Amino acid sequence: MYLKHKSSGSMVEVLDVATLCDPCLETLQGRYHAGEELQDPMDFSKQELCFPSGEALPRCWIDRHYKSSN
Repeated sequence: MYLKHKSSGSMVEVLDVATLCDPCLETLQGRYHAGEELQDPMDFSKQELCFPSGEALPRCWIDRHYKSSN
């Protein structure tokens, strides 16, 4: 799965989708998708990422208390 890094606009390949969907984890492993060479994996904050369309990630992926608040 690919997401967009908000500040740079670069695409990020998410290496573990289960980590992305876990609201208890604030970071995930990914790598920039740029150039012809495979980039090294890095930690990315979920707050820095969005869908390629610019839409925010679902709240249930980033907020562990999403059920208890409005």
